[in-house]
Amino acid sequence: MRIGNLDIKNGLILPPVAGYSDVGMRKLCYRYGAGLCFTEMVSAKGLVYGGEGSRELLYTSEEEPIRAVQLFGREESFIARAVQHEALAKFGIIDINFGCPVPKVVKNGEGSALLREPEQIYRIVKAAVDAAQGRAVTGKIRAGFTKGENLAIEAALAIQEAGGAMVTVHGRTRDMFYSGKADLTIIKDVKDALRVPVVGNGDVTDRKSYLEMLSTGVDGVAIARGAFGRPTIFSEVLGQSVSYDISELVREHLEELLKVYPERIAVNNIKKHVVFYIKGIRGNKIIKEMVFCAKTANEVLEALLPINS
Repeated sequence: MRIGNLDIKNGLILPPVAGYSDVGMRKLCYRYGAGLCFTEMVSAKGLVYGGEGSRELLYTSEEEPIRAVQLFGREESFIARAVQHEALAKFGIIDINFGCPVPKVVKNGEGSALLREPEQIYRIVKAAVDAAQGRAVTGKIRAGFTKGENLAIEAALAIQEAGGAMVTVHGRTRDMFYSGKADLTIIKDVKDALRVPVVGNGDVTDRKSYLEMLSTGVDGVAIARGAFGRPTIFSEVLGQSVSYDISELVREHLEELLKVYPERIAVNNIKKHVVFYIKGIRGNKIIKEMVFCAKTANEVLEALLPINS
């Protein structure tokens, strides 16, 4: 798949996921077959004003073959300034979020609230493209804002006509959040309407659901929650057998976080990931309790020792 002037080895994508698509998760997902991984969502206005936390969210490792970031905001002037910010110079792909359903984002007229404003989507993407100096600008949308409201095609066309190089479509409306089932028909309709690559997102957790998403004709498939604690899913959906050690995955993930955060914060951040890493493991309740009591990196790793015993 080609995004702007970049060739992606495959259409498997780890999309931006707040609190999860950190540097450790991205490193492992790239290793196990993802063609492209995005940072967590970053506020354009926060970046411009030097808000706390942006630096950590934008940290990338040398092992990331392509660096992709996602911004959110509704004012094109701040989007443009963020794109031009020195912290984003290393990113070859800049995604704009038009799908976040979180109330505090929507109340500010950002994220999925913009689905009802295709003219503003156009202005935002156009400003980003003009500021990007040849780097690819992409957009992520949802099916609509409320049930039965299909806003995806108009929003996607606005992104394309403004110079966007790719559109990712989550097949749920904003009011569904992550409940119910993603509508593959809407994703197919967007694909049929656009010239640029389209990526389908929603409910891909195994090879069967991956093939179902591909049946819509999309150019790529985004796997978000299905990759929590399971970076190997990118190899698995391609039908490749993978052997791995859960304790080793957690150790590597945690090591990357320790390069960015003080130990206390890195340990707290890894805990939510561990819940998914150990899902389905015998005795996981006790392991989870021990991990949640851990205060150091060594204590986290020691709590995982029963997995291999």
